[in-house]
Amino acid sequence: MTTEKKCVHTTHIPIRWGDMDAYGHVNNTVYFRYMEQARVEWIEAMQIPVRLGGDGPVIINAACTFLRPMNYPGTVEVRTLIGAIGRSSCETYVEMRIDGELYAEGSAKVVWMNTLSGKSVPLPDDVRARLEGA
Repeated sequence: MTTEKKCVHTTHIPIRWGDMDAYGHVNNTVYFRYMEQARVEWIEAMQIPVRLGGDGPVIINAACTFLRPMNYPGTVEVRTLIGAIGRSSCETYVEMRIDGELYAEGSAKVVWMNTLSGKSVPLPDDVRARLEGA
């Protein structure tokens, strides 16, 4: 079964000199930082508060497929897409491109959680409506 993916956010992140490793390309851990930054910007754009003591989004897994090495200097276009929406979660996907060329693909499952109990909670109605309308 293939789930349709919808692009919900795009951001541009400059590659910093310090993002590179001893091999002269962006270190694999930095790709996860790029995905994190894009996810945070998307959540902030939806005006979803992230705070201790309330309900909010967390990720329960993250993956990245490195297709081509990124190098300094450059700017990474990070596209965030959503897929399946569940009771308390949604699947997110990421495309990282430089000059239109695909360099990496990633994913993360975002789950709504009560930060005090550590348990998942249903997606708030307003969040569900935004995700379904994306």
